[in-house]
Amino acid sequence: MAQAEDRPNEPVSERTPLDGVDLVLADLDGVVYTGDAAIEHAVMSLTAAGQTRRIGYLTNNASRTAASVAEHLTSLGLATAEDDVVTSPQAAIRLLADLIPAGATVLVVGGEGLTTVVEGAGFVVTRSALDQPAAVIQGFAPDVGWNDLAEASFALNDDPARPWVATNTDWTIPVARGIAPGNGTLVGAVHNAVGRLPVVAGKPEVAIFEEAVRRFGGDTPLFIGDRLDTDILGANRAGMQSVLVLTGIDGRKQVLAANAMSRPTFILGDLRELAEPYPSAVHTVDANSGDTVVTVGNASVRLAKTVVTVDRAGDRPIDLLRAATSLIWGCGLPIYGLDVAPELYS
Repeated sequence: MAQAEDRPNEPVSERTPLDGVDLVLADLDGVVYTGDAAIEHAVMSLTAAGQTRRIGYLTNNASRTAASVAEHLTSLGLATAEDDVVTSPQAAIRLLADLIPAGATVLVVGGEGLTTVVEGAGFVVTRSALDQPAAVIQGFAPDVGWNDLAEASFALNDDPARPWVATNTDWTIPVARGIAPGNGTLVGAVHNAVGRLPVVAGKPEVAIFEEAVRRFGGDTPLFIGDRLDTDILGANRAGMQSVLVLTGIDGRKQVLAANAMSRPTFILGDLRELAEPYPSAVHTVDANSGDTVVTVGNASVRLAKTVVTVDRAGDRPIDLLRAATSLIWGCGLPIYGLDVAPELYS
């Protein structure tokens, strides 16, 4: 696997995000679809990329099986096999298998997407702490309720050494009606009851990325996500180039304020831009004022002491955002110490 550069946010000169990439890994919610509906341009763009590169799909959502995800993607127009989908339960079960004996009883908090993987690995599923499980594994499902969280708490408090594996800790999940609480919220409830944290398999931890590369191969993977705190942070930790696409959770305000390890290699408005030249950010110093000016395409922004303003909006809003991120990320000042023009993040 390609190693992350010291500064994964450095602009790449006049090449497309796909150049040199032999494996494309895409998140699902907020990247390919929202709810049941495909995100505009996603299917066309990933189909085109798949003509010359291996495509795999990663999801932290533990509520669905890989087979059901593949069926959904196929229904949207992406010819996808079950083995093309890496789920957080699949990564979690590898972690669990290193912690408990084969065939042990496991208390499962979650739905079919998790139970099928646990059973498929040869473990016995229980829903009760009274069965003295060897471990607890927790993942999201819409019908997880208080009783499920209580049983996990009973099991973990009964034996402080009992392993606890979480598929993921996303605080929120995008659904058709909007943003809803995710598995991180449910894990947080158990954490508050037991006073310790689980081992986590999903993004931003590297287990799910390692599972994907183990399955698909590839020397120069590119990961596409819509969240800085899980997708981009995880890809950077795993040593992959990353794309943040602005069709899901995080938008302009969040990307401008991204910390050093949550900054993507590329910022895209939608997935059509995967195949478009990615312009360099050109940094200059105004000879008269001493201000720093950053230009991307025909959009430019200016830093005068601590004030960030728009010099030229240009004709592509995404280039204006790219210029602003390059300026803000490179200026050495924290975002809260800057006065940023509202048109850059609104």
